[in-house]
Amino acid sequence: MFRSYHRRQLKNPAHNRLSQHRITPEVAKNYLPPKRRFGQHFLEADWVKKVLTAINPKPTDIIMEIGPGRGALTFPLSDQVQKLLAIEIDTALVEELRLSANEAFETIQADVLEIDLATIATDLNKYNGQLRVVGNLPYNISAPIILRLLQRGHSHNILDATVMVQKEVGERIIALPGSKEYGPLAVMSSLNSNAKKLLNLPPGAFRPTPKVRSMLIQFRFQSPERMPSSLPGFESFVRQLFTQRRKQLRNALASVTLARRLDARECCNRSQIDPSCRPAELELMKLIDLYETAAGN
Repeated sequence: MFRSYHRRQLKNPAHNRLSQHRITPEVAKNYLPPKRRFGQHFLEADWVKKVLTAINPKPTDIIMEIGPGRGALTFPLSDQVQKLLAIEIDTALVEELRLSANEAFETIQADVLEIDLATIATDLNKYNGQLRVVGNLPYNISAPIILRLLQRGHSHNILDATVMVQKEVGERIIALPGSKEYGPLAVMSSLNSNAKKLLNLPPGAFRPTPKVRSMLIQFRFQSPERMPSSLPGFESFVRQLFTQRRKQLRNALASVTLARRLDARECCNRSQIDPSCRPAELELMKLIDLYETAAGN
């Protein structure tokens, strides 16, 4: 669907980086104000170098950037990699970014939750390099974007994703069993990736200034050590189970709806899990064991 951008083989990735008509973020901010409906918070210049260092781009990297905004990170990043494809929903920003298009940098206008990631990844993987994702994600839709990347990252040959999220979301991603932040996002993250924190950013790192702190997270995608028999079924099971995170399993399982009727004590016994445990205490493999037993597999 999104094959409107040109797949041109680069003769020399080190050449032809700069467009003569590049619109700098400093100029763009004077006539491209942030739009609240898109949850836009643009990265300030003082933080660009720190974020770039954390990403650690390589000259042969292929970058898919989600939400480039005015290009504060986009332009210096595109100068350091083989190819950068920016995905932006804001038409006005897309028009400005396209003024700087060259062999190494292109932009498409789309909603990242609706685009055909498989097609784009297939096209970008035709370049000889590692496919990576970078994004300053809108706070209000960061979780569904992350879950989509987690579900498809490894199968699309994406090496990693380095994304900016609200600090509270970041803490939920890297949370360990037994912590108050541990929940479905941490479970799905551990199934499909190794996630780590790279940076904490204060509200002043963005304009307009958000009311919350931010965190730069990196997911290194991997093939799951053990895949549940049904990924959607497992995700639904985990979400339901964690609505009763403080209850013991013998009671928490009563809130879970599956195709077959659950016997909480039998599920725990067959899974070799103490029924007095609480959902937030179970690591990934125990949760998979419990799901497979509950589903009758």
